[in-house]
Amino acid sequence: MVFSRRTFSAIAGSTALGLSLGGSAAELARAASTAPTGPAPRPPVADGAAHTVGFDRYSLLVDGRRVVLWSGEVHPFRLPSPSLWRDVLQKLRAHGYNAISIYVSWNYHSPAPGSYDFTGVRDLDLFLRTAAETGLYVILRPGPYINAEVDAGGFPGWLTATEGTARTSHPTYLRYVDEWLTEVDRIAARHLYTRGDGTIVLYQLENEYADHVTEPAGRDYMAHLYAKVRADGIDVPLFHNDKGRNGHWAPGTFDTGGEEGRWLYGFDGYPSPSQPPPDWGYFGAGGVKGGSTASPATPGLLAEFGGGWFDPWGGAEFGGQGYAESRRTRDAAYERRFYLTNLANGIKIHNVYMTFGGTTWGWLPAPIVYTSYDYGAALDEARRPTAKLVPMHQLGQLLGSVPELAKLDRAADAADEGTGAGIRAYHLVNPDTGAHVHVLRNDAADESVARIALAGTDVSVPVPGRDARLLAAGISLGRRTLRWSTAQPMLRLTTGRQDIAVFTGRAGDPSRTVLESPDEPAVTVLGGDARHAYENGALRIDTVLGGLTRVLVTGGGVTAPLLLLLADDEASARLWRYDTPSGTVLVRGPALLRTAALHGSAADLTGDTVEDADLEVWAPRGVDEVTWNGSAVRTRATRSGSLRAERQLPGVPRVTLPPLTGWRRRWENPESAPGFDDSAWRTADRTVSFSTTPVPGGRPVLFRDDYGFHYGDVWYRGRFTGAAGAGSVSLSYTAGTQGLLMAWLDGRPLGTHRMPVPDRKTVRQGTWSAIATFPVEVSGTGPHVLSVLVRPMQHDMDGEADDAHKVARGLTEVSFAGAAPEVSWRIQGMTAPDPVRGPLNHGGLYGERKGWHLPGFQDTGWEAAALPRGDRGQGVCWYRTEFRLAVDPAVDASVGLTFTDDPARAYRVQIFLNGWNMGQYINDVGPQRTFVLPNGILRTRGTNTLALAVLADGTTPSGPGEVELTLLGSAAGGVPVDTVDSPGAQPG
Repeated sequence: MVFSRRTFSAIAGSTALGLSLGGSAAELARAASTAPTGPAPRPPVADGAAHTVGFDRYSLLVDGRRVVLWSGEVHPFRLPSPSLWRDVLQKLRAHGYNAISIYVSWNYHSPAPGSYDFTGVRDLDLFLRTAAETGLYVILRPGPYINAEVDAGGFPGWLTATEGTARTSHPTYLRYVDEWLTEVDRIAARHLYTRGDGTIVLYQLENEYADHVTEPAGRDYMAHLYAKVRADGIDVPLFHNDKGRNGHWAPGTFDTGGEEGRWLYGFDGYPSPSQPPPDWGYFGAGGVKGGSTASPATPGLLAEFGGGWFDPWGGAEFGGQGYAESRRTRDAAYERRFYLTNLANGIKIHNVYMTFGGTTWGWLPAPIVYTSYDYGAALDEARRPTAKLVPMHQLGQLLGSVPELAKLDRAADAADEGTGAGIRAYHLVNPDTGAHVHVLRNDAADESVARIALAGTDVSVPVPGRDARLLAAGISLGRRTLRWSTAQPMLRLTTGRQDIAVFTGRAGDPSRTVLESPDEPAVTVLGGDARHAYENGALRIDTVLGGLTRVLVTGGGVTAPLLLLLADDEASARLWRYDTPSGTVLVRGPALLRTAALHGSAADLTGDTVEDADLEVWAPRGVDEVTWNGSAVRTRATRSGSLRAERQLPGVPRVTLPPLTGWRRRWENPESAPGFDDSAWRTADRTVSFSTTPVPGGRPVLFRDDYGFHYGDVWYRGRFTGAAGAGSVSLSYTAGTQGLLMAWLDGRPLGTHRMPVPDRKTVRQGTWSAIATFPVEVSGTGPHVLSVLVRPMQHDMDGEADDAHKVARGLTEVSFAGAAPEVSWRIQGMTAPDPVRGPLNHGGLYGERKGWHLPGFQDTGWEAAALPRGDRGQGVCWYRTEFRLAVDPAVDASVGLTFTDDPARAYRVQIFLNGWNMGQYINDVGPQRTFVLPNGILRTRGTNTLALAVLADGTTPSGPGEVELTLLGSAAGGVPVDTVDSPGAQPG
């Protein structure tokens, strides 16, 4: 059978599983060998009952049944509105994910040694409860090092000023690590699936720690972490995330106290989308120690696989892509080609990093990235679904409803020698049921044809260029069996009095589906155009995919009817399966199904619409009523066995946003004036430091972290006399990518120095140090005051485990040419961490120290201002305004703040919404110009305070230019959103 050039849309993805503990390795092996291939467990709930989580070489085993974990990475700390956690998790569950993976960032919770905050936006307990309520397994990854493109790779700022090499067995470091893990594990232990109080099934130790696998200190460190976590009561399987498929930290490489059977090998992979997908996993050829060849008794575990890519400062000109480009290059075809290759190579625990990227708000970002962490992910930064979710949705539904895919062996190549160029064919078989899975991948740019044998029938299948398809033969469709199909299976379920099976592909693709049938059945085409024929115990159904084709098959020696739904991509994206304690529900039509609950004869549904949408519900017997978001829906019964709404659900009402007016402004920088009172500032008089940056001989330590100032801007004031003859001053500083320094002498601006925008070769460079030299004219004996403002761009990450996070930030040395005055220094940064917003919310600008960024600050004495501006001047000028929103409470509106200005203007803006630091905009660098304002922090029905701290070097007119609210998307529905606590300025 040869098809046209229009081909099928295969599903993207891979698998991920859970693990059972308790008993000897032999007992676990015996349990695994008898694990049923039948229906997978229903979505997990915190039911208070004990559960087992185990594994064999094929998959995780949850309560003795095989589970493929199809997981999406989500970072709670990148969405500082706890109500919206439920929104994101519900969207992932609806699109077929059965698990999430989360980092827990140490710096986000710890402002000082011994001080830990898990309240408010840091409420890990609440997040884990929400995940369980949503029905998602959790892979917990608390570090202690996480990388994740966050400041210091997640290490708290105060750790940079402590002794001992991090990520080793140094006792001081281990003491702080134990302190951190005690706090995290106290919460995690309450949410283990093994105890029935949560849904955590896997727990990661460290992250990408490959370089020290052969060193005693590294092995001792990993053994310490293992013992500590087990002592804290974490009894689910543990693993490490190897940086690439190297075989590092496979079972047996370090001391696990005799528990090798409870340790998994895992790795991450971010291959270029322009290259063929690598054969990683259980069946991969690779290196001697590569992939699971280093761990043949454990399932393939991809702890991170690229669902996009982070973007650096400066955009495409400087090596960045912009997230639209990242989403384009890692699109739906990329997902099918790469994720299906992973599945074909035995990956059964598959985590997509990121599936929702979110926002690296405040001073969370590592120096190499800007505020947005959209990542080109399937859910964009504004929580809106993208086209990338379609193949993820298809694959997730498949893995969750077709258990044969959880146990697969490689089989003989099914592609014949007539297969076209560029085709890579994988053939797998379930050893228990004999079901076959074929993954056909095309690495060529143009469409090519694969010729394979499906259940003894030779079939020619076209595969689009740089795309892939999954075909199946012999899988169960309930009480019938699929012989083979050229459409991709998406889901199967039993509800009401019938089985339902969904197959999918691209619009315009012809498909043939063949069902086993002992006798000739009755076939009724209920919708669409399909042809059918029966011969020799097989029913053949042919159609061209377009919308939703419905074929009802009854009789033929099978007791229950089968409703066959053949859907193109667009139609498949509007099919939602939901498992309830009373049975499974299938819903068609709305943009999202959030929840389904069966109460007597009623199916109570919640979800979202964007456009007017149909609503059709397949539900268990006895259900004859439907509600949508609390309102009754009039329905009629259909021949498909469903209830269909007589009227469409309405789409989202129009959302109107106000202009931003009524601005007031005020210059700051009083610290630059000679007479400024700095007597309360810290004296910079230390002579030794734990930093990896050398202390200049005979000079004081000026590194900001040594004085307790870890985040944001820092001011220095140096007093000196006797500098006659000085011709210039040289200020050495370290600030990271995009850092800068401004200097004044006796109140007169000396100038500004900026770190360069990195190019493609240096975009990954961590430390950025420079010497800023300014000419000076020193008159009289003094005293003189040298004032310096440094904006560090956070600490380097410690990816190589070489204490890179301890590289200094701020001034490192100051010298004069032509004179050698003794300078006494004082330093000032953030006065105290915000007790609600946390230590990474603000820094040491004068306005921040005085609360100018907070709601309720009395700015009535500031001068009125209009935007756009074109001022010149070195330093910081603040702008404040208020605006009121009145969004319909039944509408989820995602709102952003957009800046528009001439990119030649050199200035940057810190954005504060209701006192929360929503990020940093750099006008002449970019690429980010729109900043997401998360609901909860943003009052969508109420008054909001917006404050902008504009820092300019005075070389060009500085803005801000046009500043406006932007509607990024809206839907009728959403989740109830609680206001995030946003305390205002204190009087006085």
